[in-house]
Order: sequence, then structure tokens, then C-alpha cells
Amino acid sequence: MATVDRWLLPDGIEEVLPPEAACIEAARRQVLDMFQRWGYELVITPHIEFLESLLSGAGQDLDLRTFKVTDPFSGRLMGLRADITPQVARLDAHSLRREGPSRLCYAGSVLHAKPRALSTSRSPIQVGAELYGDASPASDVEVISLMLDTLELSGVADVHMDLGHVGIYRGLAQAAGLSGDAEQRLFDALQRKAVDEVDALTASIDEPLANMLRSLVELCGGREVLDLAQACLVEAPSEVHRALDELLAIADELELRYPELPLYFDLGELRGYHYHTGVVFAAFVPGMGQAIAQGGRYDDIGADFGRARPATGFSTDLKTLVTLGNMTPTAAEPAVWAPDHHDLYLWQAVQRLRREGVRVVQALPGQDAAAAREAGCDRQLQWQNGIWQVTPLAS
Repeated sequence: MATVDRWLLPDGIEEVLPPEAACIEAARRQVLDMFQRWGYELVITPHIEFLESLLSGAGQDLDLRTFKVTDPFSGRLMGLRADITPQVARLDAHSLRREGPSRLCYAGSVLHAKPRALSTSRSPIQVGAELYGDASPASDVEVISLMLDTLELSGVADVHMDLGHVGIYRGLAQAAGLSGDAEQRLFDALQRKAVDEVDALTASIDEPLANMLRSLVELCGGREVLDLAQACLVEAPSEVHRALDELLAIADELELRYPELPLYFDLGELRGYHYHTGVVFAAFVPGMGQAIAQGGRYDDIGADFGRARPATGFSTDLKTLVTLGNMTPTAAEPAVWAPDHHDLYLWQAVQRLRREGVRVVQALPGQDAAAAREAGCDRQLQWQNGIWQVTPLAS
């Protein structure tokens, strides 16, 4: 291997240098502080754990994105986390075991064996919030509102929201007796808006249900879609009407809270179908083909950890927020330069300044005033009148 190749990083894996690292850290602190003001408690999950726990209830997509290694101690297969949400769900169900609603948040690096899209990072910094223990649309509205406030805090402009509900397709598919391969093929065709394929795959289904399944391809657009859906799905099972009612309640509240927010509804969009159980949502901005933040309801996951709990949440990538927004760290105050001098009183003066919040950079052997200016110093410690004093740095 050529020497230069030793320093190359794998595709989709990047290092973060100053000052971008300072921007990301400032964003992390501001976002977590905002979560705390909303009542969400911070949790920290492990980067690696046994695979069966890491992937419980998470679906095939997460399995494909998870790096797998063998634990040399136990010989068991382990995975590097590709999504923190299932870990937090386990923590709520198994470790905390609270009876009432629980609000948890997190921020940490994840690693993807395969990127979500060709242009996306394989090492995002995932930040998100989860609300457990309440099955009402009020929880979904709270989580969506927190997501929108996170984007606003980050300075991300021109946000558009997509909303859907996997319960609509799931209820129709169950009523039609679809399962296994047939349900999956129809699911795939709906995602591609492949009208001819949807027609062919529903040809053997009773006409009323077939027409309702076919209508999902066209049920996308503005608020009028929900009114049209109530007419098209009037003969649907009760669980489909419950899903529509939930979506309507959430849409009404969001329009009240965010009257300028463009809402787009797609009842055939089944993002996270094998993972989510209710409303699904995603935020987009012009010029980005992928969602910049997304989430939804996933009530069933807790059962895999011995305690089913209603759950809803969202996540986003901190690097993306910093890239798209205008979140910047507070400008660092110019530092004080301390000479390369082994003197106890100098050391005490340096430590006193640092405890007071002053940034102090101590010279190493051979460094001069030019090094001080390169380090961002505009003052220096000098021995004057029997004490070490802060004075302007000589030009």
C-alpha cells in the first residue's frame, strides 16, 4: 500500500476539523438544552452490543445497515449501532420500566454499513427524542413540534413536511387477506407509484378493496387529500378510519401551530412500514433529495424487550443541520499567552485565569510571539512589579 493511501478514509466516512467541529459541538449543546427545556431526559447508549438485542423489532433495513463483528470474549455476534432509537426503546422498556409517559433524548455517532443514499454520510451524528407511554395523537404532535423547533433552532429554512399513516395500507392489506410475498410486492409497487403493477397485483381482490388499494397511488398532495381519502375509503375497515382520524387530528393541530408550514400528505408513502405502526412524518428542504429529519409512531417495538409501550419519536443528523443551517458557536475570546517558564507563581496565575473562564495557551520551548498570534492570543502574562500580570501582546 502506498504511503498516501494509509491516510485515506472509506467512502462515506469523514473527519471533522476545526472550526466545523466547534459548530457541531455548539449545535449539539443547543439542541440538547432545548430538549431538556421540553422535559426530555438525556440517555447515552453503547456504540456496540449483541446483535440480537440491537436489531430486535427493527426490521430488515436496519440489519442491512449494521456493521457486524464477533466478540472475542463470548464468540457471539455483535453490531455497531446504526440507529439509536431501538436502543432507547429497550432502555425504556427494560431498564427504566416507568409506568407513566417517559420523554428521552440522545445524541451520538452511528455507523452505517450502507448509506441511505449515495451522497449521504455513513457516519452521521444522530440526535433525536422519543416519547413513550402515550398512544394519543397529542404525543405525535408534540414530537413533530419538537422536530420543527429543532430545525428552526438550527437555522434551517424553507422546511416542508410530509405526513402519512402506515395503518391505512396495513388495514386494507389485512382486509384483503394479503400477507407475505403478495403484501411485499404490492408495498414495493405502491412506493414506486407503479399504477399498472398495482392494478395487476390487486386484480384478484374483491373489487371494493382493490379500488381502495389502487386509490392509495393517487392519494397524495395538500390538505384536500384527506377529504378525498374519506370519500375513497368510506367502505374501509374501522382501523383504516381510525388511522385517518388520527392523521386529521394531527394535521389540524399542526396547521394551528404552524400556519405557514407547507404540509404534504401521501397515503401510499409507507416509509418504515415494517417498523412503524402509525403516523409517519419527514421534513424536507429544496435541493435535498433525502429527508433531513424523520420519525413516526412505533408502538410494537417494546414487546421484543418484554414490555410493549406506545412510542413515537424523531431523529436527524447533526452534521446535516450544521451544513444546512446557520448555527455557529459563540466566537472565542482572544487568549492569553503564557511564556515557557517553569515558575510556580506563573503556574498559579495561569490556573487562576483558567478557573475564571479565560483561555490561556502556554508556550512550548522555542515558541515566540508569532506562535502566540497563531494561537489566537492578544495578551500575555508578564512578570511586572513582583507578580505575573496580563498585558497586551507586543506587536
